[in-house]
Amino acid sequence: MAAPSYIFTIRRVARMLAEDEDRLHEIAMDMEPEDGCLRVLDLDDDVSIEAFTAQGIENLRELLADLDPN
Repeated sequence: MAAPSYIFTIRRVARMLAEDEDRLHEIAMDMEPEDGCLRVLDLDDDVSIEAFTAQGIENLRELLADLDPN
């Protein structure tokens, strides 16, 4: 499989999925890079944000569906 050429920040994914960013953050805490969830560092190395590959977004959708089976 080819490496992803772009990733989406958690804020963007929250908007795409019409979900609360804090809720996605809680779900993403258990995700690994193999699941499509990466941590991005900015200038302050102590702070990172979650970002997702396209596969990571699909994994989030599945996790959300499992939590809300409506």
